[in-house]
Amino acid sequence: QVQLMESGGGLVQAGGSLKLSCVVSRNIFSTCRMGWFRQAPGKERELVSTISADGPIRYADGLRARFTLSQEKPKNTLYLQMSNLTTEDTAIYYCAACGYYSNGHYYPDYWGQGTQVTVSS
Repeated sequence: QVQLMESGGGLVQAGGSLKLSCVVSRNIFSTCRMGWFRQAPGKERELVSTISADGPIRYADGLRARFTLSQEKPKNTLYLQMSNLTTEDTAIYYCAACGYYSNGHYYPDYWGQGTQVTVSS
């Protein structure tokens, strides 16, 4: 079993930045895919970014220029740096782990509880 705990969400003005963190209960970075999803009000959950166990990072269309996924393996922590935020980025952001990736879709085995990001205009 793997537990994921997100933090770093909050209220930010448009144009601002936030850095989300996801602490993982054990070291799985060498064996598992990791990623971030988000779910905006009234919309389906969508993939933001994902990193495979051997390193390649993928981003959703249109987010690569503003979002950066990174990891700090000694701390069992996954990050999502978000910059130049817009109101369209308002959502609950979820950390995810393990599972599999196919045809542009990521199907995790484990989910965090989520952290709210609200961008005001």
